[in-house]
Amino acid sequence: MLAEAGSSGCDFERFVKQAKQLSGYYYKQRFGSALWQPSWHDRVLRRGDDRTAALRYVLENPLRSGLVTCLGDYPFIGSGVVSREALLASI
Repeated sequence: MLAEAGSSGCDFERFVKQAKQLSGYYYKQRFGSALWQPSWHDRVLRRGDDRTAALRYVLENPLRSGLVTCLGDYPFIGSGVVSREALLASI
């Protein structure tokens, strides 16, 4: 997941917990197995960091984990800001 805070007062831990809970529930209902590992790791991107490389890393996780063999087959790639097609074209 790649997320951008809207303000300095954002509660990132709460956001991650809710995002994992909701998406994990949906995934388990649909596929019968867990989606997420028990914990998580965050990395803060700063000015000058390569956001495209970070996005590529995140988008390619389903391939590395063996969930799919073709990234376009992964049904959970999406964004509230960028279209699915634009995300896939960016890597």
